[in-house]
Amino acid sequence: MRIICDHTANDCDHKMDKCIHFYLSEKIFTPIKHSLTVIAGNNRSKTGRRLMNIHEYQAKALLRSYGAPVSDGRVVLKAEDAKTAAGELDGPLWVVKAQIHAGGRGKGKFKEAEAGEKGGVRLAKSVSEAAEEAKKMLGKTLVTHQTGPAGKQVNRIYIEDGSDIERELYLALLVDRVTSRVSFVCSTEGGMDIEEVAASTPEKILSFSVDPATGYQAFHGRRVAFALGLEGAQIKECVKLMGILYKAFIEKDMEMLEINPLIVMTDGKLKVLDAKLGFDGNAIYRQPDVAELRDETEEDPKELQASKYDLNYIALDGEIGCMVNGAGLAMATMDIIKLYGAEPANFLDVGGGATKEKVTEAFKIITSDPNVKGILVNIFGGIMRCDVIAEGVVAAVKEVGLEVPLVVRLEGTNVEKGKEIINTSGLNVIAADDLKDGAQKIVKAVKG
Repeated sequence: MRIICDHTANDCDHKMDKCIHFYLSEKIFTPIKHSLTVIAGNNRSKTGRRLMNIHEYQAKALLRSYGAPVSDGRVVLKAEDAKTAAGELDGPLWVVKAQIHAGGRGKGKFKEAEAGEKGGVRLAKSVSEAAEEAKKMLGKTLVTHQTGPAGKQVNRIYIEDGSDIERELYLALLVDRVTSRVSFVCSTEGGMDIEEVAASTPEKILSFSVDPATGYQAFHGRRVAFALGLEGAQIKECVKLMGILYKAFIEKDMEMLEINPLIVMTDGKLKVLDAKLGFDGNAIYRQPDVAELRDETEEDPKELQASKYDLNYIALDGEIGCMVNGAGLAMATMDIIKLYGAEPANFLDVGGGATKEKVTEAFKIITSDPNVKGILVNIFGGIMRCDVIAEGVVAAVKEVGLEVPLVVRLEGTNVEKGKEIINTSGLNVIAADDLKDGAQKIVKAVKG
């Protein structure tokens, strides 16, 4: 999930000229110089904007269809198919990769001892060894720095031909919300430690935007090539590859395209060795082929349920559930909860035109989180009427019960009617006068 910040050097907490924050699957903010990120997880933007991710093998197949150079590979869903899949590749080196929506697979560890000590990316020197490694990983739980301690179950394995690597480079295309343009981000320091490069040596990272009036031009590709230290025929190859990637990015409504690493092989050729793609969820309706690639097993069940009701929901790690109308108000609510010493358990924007049914479902989703110790409903009625919210909350509580403190703050359209519905419902609800009062009361109710 991407959170954009356009702070100046004077007001940015990170003392950067400008930065882009990315909300990773482990639910932390990672500030990165200019536009560099390691894009990960099953994510949404802090404004509720869904970023749909796909698996590596799916990403490579899509890029291959546009003409990008990628290794030949096979996906394995069942252990008994692993040997056949590996046998269809030439070797003499096979790479066996766990397929989960999270980065850091190579440095990750499996919870189960039978999976072995190696991470989620393994080398094999024979068909039988590749098949054996695939069998070890399938169905096991891989923990990386982006999955959190719970890890993710590996349900798919990708086996591909090995490559003779001379250099590892980093490349990404993403939408820069500061300029509203597509940006190229590249570095000579590709590989598993790219996060450290961003933190310690940001000068090794080049980023620039493409003017949408002209679109991609050859000089953009040459700029990338020179920054990556490419020479001779590699420059022309890079110009062509950047054009392919930009075309795919635009036509498929991507929000990010990360290649880490982009490799220079021993024969001097470029190859996309790993790829991670994220798509604008608001544009998926016009990308049916991309929509078919969605793997719901990789998604948070609560977020998946919310999407069915067109609710903007993001699960977090805190203890106070939030139901708010409007993304800005939701962010302010989350901030003030933190200000008074607690942590929000979710972002939830029910929208301006929510129905009683949607509000009821939203409440159910909040209460389904075992981490929730209290709930703050903060509604500023405009298009969304306070009485509709109140009816939804009452209906949900009567259906699922209320086992945690509930604070309700209502303001705006039909506020008096909304308050009347709450007050006459017989529910044990704590009324709040304003946002500050509501935050203080729910934190006190939870923490004592």
